[in-house]
Amino acid sequence: MAAQANDDSFETLWDELEWRGLIHVSTDAGALSELLEGEPITYYCGFDPTASSLHLGHLVQLLLMRRLQLKGHFPLGLVGGSTGLIGDPRPTSERTLNSRETVAQWVESLGEQVSRYLSFEGENAARLVNNLDWTAPLSAIDFLREIGKYFRVGTMIKKDIVAKRLDSDEGISYTEFSYQILQGLDFLELYRQYGCKLQSGGSDQWGNLTSGTELIRKAEGATAHAIGTPLITNADGTKFGKSEGNAIWLNPEMCSPYAFYQFWLNQADADVVDRLKVFTFLSRAEIEDYARQVAEEPFRRAAQKRLALEVTTLVHGAEATQGAIDASEALFGRGELAALDAATLEAAISALPTATGAAGDPIAQLMVDAELVKSLGEARRAIAQGGVYVNNVAVSAEDQALAADDLLHGGFAVLRRGKKTLAGIRA
Repeated sequence: MAAQANDDSFETLWDELEWRGLIHVSTDAGALSELLEGEPITYYCGFDPTASSLHLGHLVQLLLMRRLQLKGHFPLGLVGGSTGLIGDPRPTSERTLNSRETVAQWVESLGEQVSRYLSFEGENAARLVNNLDWTAPLSAIDFLREIGKYFRVGTMIKKDIVAKRLDSDEGISYTEFSYQILQGLDFLELYRQYGCKLQSGGSDQWGNLTSGTELIRKAEGATAHAIGTPLITNADGTKFGKSEGNAIWLNPEMCSPYAFYQFWLNQADADVVDRLKVFTFLSRAEIEDYARQVAEEPFRRAAQKRLALEVTTLVHGAEATQGAIDASEALFGRGELAALDAATLEAAISALPTATGAAGDPIAQLMVDAELVKSLGEARRAIAQGGVYVNNVAVSAEDQALAADDLLHGGFAVLRRGKKTLAGIRA
């Protein structure tokens, strides 16, 4: 795995961030470049507990934060105990408000996750903060008098997400409309407490990011900055995220290391180089070499393999990553399925078409049930031709049944037709 370091082949950190595609929008780029090359500054990114886990989009922010920390700057990881009780506006409909108890549990969970990607030691050690600490003591009157007075409704309704909701049948509640004020308050409070000068977030949060820079300008007469990173999409423009229903969670209980590894391994050639830039610490020279390999030898999928190794190791550790690699190899006959632990095998089978089976069931019928073939006749012909395997062992007879020993860990088997067509059997 690549060591975590910025690439000294770039003249400035800002140059590297731009090359990696991490800057979609920002306040004054020239001033930011100078700021990041100067004396250490304090910066922050906020993570709202609207679920029990962070996801791939949050990982972009955590890696950006880590790059700034490696430069010597001071990171603040904010987990939104108060903003999580409200929820930032979604493009289509009002959020369901979660209970205080649920949000408090998620705050703790997200704080633990954020802590894994930043260093809490050394001269520029990271800090975790919770915006409930300064929001809860505020009365409604104090909030309106001390903070609300700086916000103009005309400006607020022009924010992209607010404008979309106002034009929708759903409309927008005052609760979600006020979210941008709360996020602005966070930046102001962190500016006052820690001298925080920079906030990062996804580009779809730009209106919320600039609410903070504007509030600091009006309330303190000072300049603060914001960086909006690009949203992670496929080459066809598909976005990944919780609201799209295809989030790639960082919690192994919500997305197994095997499934996580497969996600990166299956990246399209058109996307993989950009993914290496954003999600790994590989140098420019290494990534350019992988770009060459994608162009000249795409069938080797060297870039995808390195991407999957790097990101899965970063998120889940070397041992879990090796388990995912072993499972991937074993499924296609290049390793021993029986050697996989039960959790890894179950995760691997969960990614396949599956059928329910038991010892004594005809393998030909299980092939039909798992949709490896369309009919029993087709299944028997495939077996007769020597192209069907149970746990990588060739099926020798057309009437062969699943044996009790075929059910690994008492409950799982893998059917394979030919070299690449797989299905799982669950007892």
